[in-house]
Amino acid sequence: MTVAVAIAMAGTGEGLASSRVEADPRLTLARRCADLTEALAVAHAGLVNVVVVSDQPHLNRAVVAEFRSAGVAVIGVQAVPGDSQDLNGIGIDEVVAIDAISQALADRIVTVAQVVASTPRTVAEPLPAAGGDGVILAVWGPTGAPGRTTLAVNIAAECAQAGHEALVVDVDTYGGAVAQALGLLDEAPGIAALARASLHGALTDDVIWRHTLTAGKRLKVLSGMSRASRWPELSRSALEDIWSTLRRHAQVTVIDCGFSLEQDEDIVYDTRAPQRNGATLSALAAADVIVVVGTSEPVGIQRLVQALTELSESTIAGGSQIVVANRVRSAVAGRHPEEAIADALVRYSGVDRVWIVPFDDRACDAATLAGKTLSERAPRSLARRAIAAIAGAALDEAKRVHPGSDPARASARAGTVGLRD
Repeated sequence: MTVAVAIAMAGTGEGLASSRVEADPRLTLARRCADLTEALAVAHAGLVNVVVVSDQPHLNRAVVAEFRSAGVAVIGVQAVPGDSQDLNGIGIDEVVAIDAISQALADRIVTVAQVVASTPRTVAEPLPAAGGDGVILAVWGPTGAPGRTTLAVNIAAECAQAGHEALVVDVDTYGGAVAQALGLLDEAPGIAALARASLHGALTDDVIWRHTLTAGKRLKVLSGMSRASRWPELSRSALEDIWSTLRRHAQVTVIDCGFSLEQDEDIVYDTRAPQRNGATLSALAAADVIVVVGTSEPVGIQRLVQALTELSESTIAGGSQIVVANRVRSAVAGRHPEEAIADALVRYSGVDRVWIVPFDDRACDAATLAGKTLSERAPRSLARRAIAAIAGAALDEAKRVHPGSDPARASARAGTVGLRD
């Protein structure tokens, strides 16, 4: 087949690359683009198979991901020594040195075009567990404040209590509150800083260390958005690289997610638009285990049933699931609330095991007021004991589902790669 190529290079080498493409009978020069915007338009129109780019101000991981979503392979041209590392860092796998264009460019174009053509395109394929031995747990639940943040923070705290280096990450783009729950006043969201660095291929150990807050012994925090209006900063393409990197830096990463799984941007907009729920979708795709939490009152159980159906129908979530009923009490669930909730979930959702967190307002209120975890403020409380059991079950499930993700093995690397105190 003839491979259609677009050139979107800045500076020197653009003419040489165009001449090399035109001279090869296997290739067709479809467009010499003025900028990346034109190249993306050509890609989404289905006019090219491969785009050749060089390092330029607006080229980042999100742009590369958008080319790939259109089924177009990306080849980077190294304009000056050292650029190849930057281009590889934003997700470009094929990089050609500018002085090797005449020899290598055409062959690389044909090779990557054949790979793309032979690879079936899928929508929202779950990410593999990669990048390190650390475990990733995502805490997710339906709308209505079922206790996602409380559960995420305290699961991470219990992992830290068990001797693991734990990191809790806030990616709730509607109302992130992890930092506030732990009494950390932070106006510069750590996860946003990592996302910016990831977009430009500059996510280093030093960047992670600088933007990670300490909440306790072996417990660290990447704070979320202080204002919900900043949600476009957490693009899905930026976060996907962060999760694999954090596996190397923390033995257990616990992600506090937003509630919505909607992906209706293509319906609302004529052009490609940022996804407000992209951060949640990215976290669920990367997680080894998803802890699904709902409240115990009738409305909460109904929402939990609907949420489990929505999650099962989604092509995003790749991990195993643990279902948690939070704030369980007889006043809203009957004389035997545990049995009633278990019966409802097995009947309507096929859930054979429900983890129960009892309603313990005194302990939870005291921890909230102090900005501390339950293990610090109310270590003997019923809620704390229940969450400790959930944390242990989640770690066991993560090791069962993905044997390559093991916090015990990850601990051997903590001294050289892990998060600083």
